[in-house]
Order: sequence, then C-alpha cells, then structure tokens
Amino acid sequence: MCLQPYHKAPEFTAEAVDDGGKFTKVSLADYKGKWVVLFFYPLDFTFVCPTEITQFSRELSKFKGLNAQVIGGSVDSKFSHQAWLKDLGDLGFPLISDITKQISRDYGVLIEDKGISLRGTFIIDPEGILQYININNTDIGRSVDEVIRILSALQTGGLCPVNWKPGEKTLG
Repeated sequence: MCLQPYHKAPEFTAEAVDDGGKFTKVSLADYKGKWVVLFFYPLDFTFVCPTEITQFSRELSKFKGLNAQVIGGSVDSKFSHQAWLKDLGDLGFPLISDITKQISRDYGVLIEDKGISLRGTFIIDPEGILQYININNTDIGRSVDEVIRILSALQTGGLCPVNWKPGEKTLG
C-alpha cells in the first residue's frame, strides 16, 4: 500500500532511546491527541544524519510550541543509538530502533536491497492521520525549517498559498 496524506498512519511500538539516553518503548498511540513529526534517517554514525538530528533538537521548542512530538528513527539498534548519543548529546526526543525494518517498510521508506531507510518525514495529526509526507534521497538533508512551516500551515486549517509563512494570512 502506498501511503498518502489523509490515510491513517501505520501504528508502531518500538524500542527506543529517550532524550536522557535511557532505553524505553515508544508507540505512536502514546501521542494520541498531539501532532507527531516522525522522521527516518539512514544510519547512525554517518555524515548528513547528525546535521538533521541536531537541527531537530535545536528547534525543539518550536515543535513543542505547536503541540508536536518529534520522533526520529533508523534501522540501527537501540544500543547503536545510545552510543551515538554520547557524541550528539541529549536531543529532547526519542530515537526509535527499527532493527526489524518493519516500521520503515510500513512507512514506505525502506530501501530493501540496502537495508536502510530513506530520509522520510511524516506529520501525523492528533487523530493519527497522515497530513504530510516527504521522502528525500539519502544524500540530501531535509529542511527542518520547512517541516516547521508545513506543521504550522496544517494547523491553520486554512488554504496556505505558495511560500506562506507562519503569521501570514491564509486564503480561506
């Protein structure tokens, strides 16, 4: 099945490392009633991934101000995540371990022959419905500012024209 906006987001429960570096379980259902920004990245200990992950962390107050929970994840183990956090520092959001690759597969971001995830970004509304999907090439980092802009636009409930920015008028 090809995921699209307005579809129910695939449910998941996964082992994770929380913002303090401790092991925990994270479930999409844990965040019912909140917006969720779920992003996948290829692998821990790589070059582009830490630039994105730390940018999500730096902008975390903006996501929290929009009632959104950020969740990152890759096909790495929770142990790999925990070790990498020693370099990255506390992020303020959990990193899920998709060691079985099922979550990446369910969200359509798994590159089967390489066993890694594409850079997928999903915005899920408080009812668990996908509202935004963006999937990048593994070599190209995503724009966290654009994710914040899209999340803000979705929350207006209006029609947002090209290059709309938070605080500007909508079309409806």
